[in-house]
Amino acid sequence: MILFFSPDKIEAGCDEAGRGCLAGPVVASAVILDKNNPIPGLNDSKQLSAKKRKELVPIIKRKALAYSVAFIDQNRIDEINILNASFEAMHKAIEGLNKKPNLLLIDGNRFKEYPEIEHKCIVKGDAKFQSIAAASILAKEARDDFMKEIDEEFPQYEWKKNMGYPTKKHKLALHKYGDTKYHRKTFKY
Repeated sequence: MILFFSPDKIEAGCDEAGRGCLAGPVVASAVILDKNNPIPGLNDSKQLSAKKRKELVPIIKRKALAYSVAFIDQNRIDEINILNASFEAMHKAIEGLNKKPNLLLIDGNRFKEYPEIEHKCIVKGDAKFQSIAAASILAKEARDDFMKEIDEEFPQYEWKKNMGYPTKKHKLALHKYGDTKYHRKTFKY
C-alpha cells in the first residue's frame, strides 16, 4: 500500500460507505495522514475483519493530521439520488476537516469537483492508498455503529447483522412488515 500520491501536497483520502444499502444513511470520511507516521495494517475496509477495523479507528483518529465523517440521511438520498448523495457526503466530510488539503484522493471513478481543490479518482483506491483506506474504515465503522443503534428500534430487519444491505432476510422483513422511516423509498425492494 502506498502512503501518498504526491510528496509535496497535503492529501486527503475520501471514501464512502452504504451506497448499496436499502436503509440508513450514506456516510463519507476524509482523512489527512501524516506522511512521516504511517499506520501499519491499513487496508480497504472490506478486506479487514470487523475486529481489525474497530481496532484501527482510534489509531487513525490519533495519528491523522485531520479527519472528518459526514452523514447524508435516507430522505436526502431519495431527494437527490444515491450518487449525488455520496458526492454531497464527501464534500461535507472535506468541509469538516480542520486542515485544508490541496489534493483529494477519491476512491472510485467519479466525483463532483470540490471548489478550489484538485482531485484524483482512483479505482480501488482504498486498497492502494493509506489515506483512502483510513477514510474507508472511518466511514464504514461510523455507519455500522449507526445501523446497530437503530436496530434496537426495528430489530425485525436485522440491521445489526446486515447493516441495511439487501440480504434475503432484510428483503423478507420488508415484505412482511413494510418499510420504516430509515428505508430509502426510491430503492427497489
